[in-house]
Amino acid sequence: MQYVCDVPDGKTWFRIETDAEAVTESEAMKHAVEKFFRREKDKALACYKPTSSAFIERDIGLKAHLDRATPLFLTLRDREGNPLATAMLPPGGREDQSFRVIIVGPSNSDPYPSQGDAIAALGKHFALSLDREHCFPYGR
Repeated sequence: MQYVCDVPDGKTWFRIETDAEAVTESEAMKHAVEKFFRREKDKALACYKPTSSAFIERDIGLKAHLDRATPLFLTLRDREGNPLATAMLPPGGREDQSFRVIIVGPSNSDPYPSQGDAIAALGKHFALSLDREHCFPYGR
């Protein structure tokens, strides 16, 4: 996992970078972030255009492409490393009106009542509006 930012109450947002981290997040949080992580990574891989036809040079730009084309998958952790919320933001954390931001708690619960300050701090870090009405997919 890659550090993203610290937020109130000693919590920290981290970026989920590998399939194994996505599996761990899904198991700990009892939701399907792993499925979305793999699907988005596969979509980004499918649109990758190699920089060279030479075998040894073919994937030189692959990591940079994946970083640009894949949404950010994030986990909010407490001081002990326990997961509290999971977020999917647009690629690069940049505003994209066509992208559906998703933020959920354990078992797809609403994280806003208990983690609202941490979510607001994440929004400030990326200069994104992460309001509940647009980011929590399951409504009231």
